[in-house]
Amino acid sequence: MNALTATSRNFNRAAKLLDLDSKLTKSLLLPFREIKVECTIPKDDGSLASYVGFRVQHDNARGPMKGGIRYHPEVDPDEVNALAQLMTWKTAVANIPYGGAKGGIGCDPSQLSTSELEKLTRVFTQKIHDLIGIHTDVPAPDMGTNPQTMAWILDEYSKFHGYSPAVVTGKPVDLGGSLGRDAATGRGVVLATEVLLKDYGKSISGQRFVIQGFGNVGSWAAKLITEAGGKVICVSDVSGAIKNKGGLDISKLLKHSVKHRGIKGFDGGDEIDPKSILTEDCDVLIPAALGGVINRENAKDIQAKFIIEAANHPADPEADEILAKKGVIVLPDIFSNSGGVTVSYFEWVQNIQGFMWDEEKVNSELKTYMINGFKSIKDMCKTHDCDLRMGAFTLGVNRVARATVLRGWGA
Repeated sequence: MNALTATSRNFNRAAKLLDLDSKLTKSLLLPFREIKVECTIPKDDGSLASYVGFRVQHDNARGPMKGGIRYHPEVDPDEVNALAQLMTWKTAVANIPYGGAKGGIGCDPSQLSTSELEKLTRVFTQKIHDLIGIHTDVPAPDMGTNPQTMAWILDEYSKFHGYSPAVVTGKPVDLGGSLGRDAATGRGVVLATEVLLKDYGKSISGQRFVIQGFGNVGSWAAKLITEAGGKVICVSDVSGAIKNKGGLDISKLLKHSVKHRGIKGFDGGDEIDPKSILTEDCDVLIPAALGGVINRENAKDIQAKFIIEAANHPADPEADEILAKKGVIVLPDIFSNSGGVTVSYFEWVQNIQGFMWDEEKVNSELKTYMINGFKSIKDMCKTHDCDLRMGAFTLGVNRVARATVLRGWGA
C-alpha cells in the first residue's frame, strides 16, 4: 500500500470516529496547493541536467504550512502528498500553530557535488520563493537535505524578500538556527518512548532496543537511549546491519559511522542481514528509515513488544491490524517523531522575536510538549475506544477540523 493510500485510509477512519460532515471531510483531505517545477542546472562537467521539484501545501487552517524538503530518487507526487497530509495532523497533534506541507526534488544527492546541490537548491528556491514565506509556508530539512541546504534556501529567498531567517528552520546556528534542533527528532523519539513505557509501568533502563536507520534520527535516539540505561542490541543503515546481544557501544559506533560513512565494518558487533532487523528479538523496535517497511508480509514475524515510529509512515494499515492481534503496541509517527517540527517551531519563534533560547530551555520545552501530546492522545483513545494511532489521528484531525469551521471554511 503506497503512502498516500495508507495516510488517507487512516484519515478516513478518524473522520468516521469523529462523525465529521462529508463536505468538511473532503475539504480537509484535499491539498490547498500543489506545485511542480522544472529545475535545470549546469553540472560540473558542463552538461545540463533537469530535475523535477515538488511542493505540496496541504492545509493552513491552524497557521503557516510547515514541512521538510527531501532530495531522493523516489520523490514523487503521491509520496509528497502523503507526507504533506501527515504534517498537517502532526503539527496539530503537537499543538503548535502550523499547518502541513512537504516538498522534494527527484534526485540522488550522493551523485551530485556540493556545487551542483547548491545550484539545484537555488534554482528550486527561485521557482517557489513567492509561494513560501515566514507566515505562509516554512520549509525544513528532510531526507537528503541538511542545515546547509536550508542556508542556501534562506540566502536565495532573502535576495527577493530581504533577510528572512524565519523562512526556513533547521538552519545552522550561525544563521539563526536553534540550539538543540539537530538532536530534536531523535530526542523527541526517546521522550515519546519514555512516556509510553511509563504508561505500562516500565522505563528505558534495561529494555533491549533495535533501531532500523542510523542517520540523524536513529543515531541520536541510540545515543540518548544508551545514556538512559537502555541497551541498543541491533542497528542498520544503508551500508549494512550489526548486532550485539550484550549491547552495542554507541559512542564508538558513532565515530566509526562518521569515519567510514556507515556502520559496515564495525568490529563491536556481528554483521547480519539488514532485511532481518525488523524481526529481531527485542523489547522496543524503532524504525527510523524509509516508509512502508512494516507490512503484511513481515508483521507476523515481528517480536518486539513496542514499536516507536521514528520514520514517516513505516507501517502499513494491514500491518497495524496484524500487530494489534499480536498485542504489539505501536506509537504512531505523527506523535513519536514530532520532536523535530516542535523544535522547528521554537526556532521560528526565536527568529521572529529576535531572541535566542539556551539549549536547556529548548529541551525542557520539548519535553513538556511531548508529555502533553501523549496525554491528549490517551484522552482521545478513551473517548473513541481506539488504539494509539487512531487516538493521534482523531486528535490531529479534530483540531484541524475545529480551526477550519471556526474560520468559516467548512460551512
